[in-house]
Amino acid sequence: MTVIPMNELKPDNVTRAARRLHGIVNKTPMLTSRTLNERIGAQLFLKAENFQRVGAFKFRGAYHAVSQLSPAARAAGVITHSSGNHAQGLALAASLLGVRATIVMPENAPPIKKAATAGYGAHIINCPAVDREKVCAAEIAAHGYTLIHPYDNADIIAGQGTAAYELLQSAAPLDYIFAPVGGGGLLSGTALAAAALYPACKVIGVEPAGADDACRSWRDGRIHRLEQVPPTAADGLRTRFVGERNLAVMTRYVADMITIQEDEIFSTLQFLWQRMKLLVEPSAAVALAPLLHGRFHPPSTARIGVILSGGNVDIPQLLNDYASYFTTE
Repeated sequence: MTVIPMNELKPDNVTRAARRLHGIVNKTPMLTSRTLNERIGAQLFLKAENFQRVGAFKFRGAYHAVSQLSPAARAAGVITHSSGNHAQGLALAASLLGVRATIVMPENAPPIKKAATAGYGAHIINCPAVDREKVCAAEIAAHGYTLIHPYDNADIIAGQGTAAYELLQSAAPLDYIFAPVGGGGLLSGTALAAAALYPACKVIGVEPAGADDACRSWRDGRIHRLEQVPPTAADGLRTRFVGERNLAVMTRYVADMITIQEDEIFSTLQFLWQRMKLLVEPSAAVALAPLLHGRFHPPSTARIGVILSGGNVDIPQLLNDYASYFTTE
């Protein structure tokens, strides 16, 4: 088995990744809601990746990437930098495949995600969020670890795309799929999955307005970098710049990008918690928010898929930090 080179990322890569991951990842449920359909004025299908192993889609890409490494690379051990979900995904994937994992985590990463990452057996190195790439590079130089980048990795992208691949197998034809975007792993994988199974489906990325680097990068065709870690409650989307591979795929296959405000994220989160009884994290609510808040107006005949990316949320901490965003309606 060989790692997919950057210039060979094609829709078929997701198809092959889906075969490799069959029986390893959870085939997560596809959920519908009459209330939601009536409110949006279209038919929605929610892919609930909060029910994936480690509670997020990230396990898909992490397992796929580690499973494709050479024996020498596996023996060297793997490393990444992540605020939480990729950290957990890589930690579990490495454990299942008998590979040592080191995770560089920002000091402000949610404690619940740090605890879960350690629980899967990974060694954690804490550092300031802006230094995580630098610390990771130093560890690689010192120990020879193999980097499994959170999103700018072709095998990661192909693996992440299997969530949309499953969704399309169950619900096609779909007119649109909405996915959140941070570094671009899920969005670019989703776009490749749609191109593989149903090219007529338009893939739309959604990003917090305070973390709109991917949106600006997609529109300009070049990578925009944020100077600071973006101030959004969607901690899984706090990346400062999109990946090169991701942007290349997004530029070719993504139909549109939308940004949303923090209050819209929380309103959507509250709807998913209270009305649909779905425990998801703010990053997952991002994908549904433009539909719920009228930032996108689909035709009444539209069939729309939404990727709910994960459910790793520290509820007491979230309520404490963002109490003003929750309503009592």
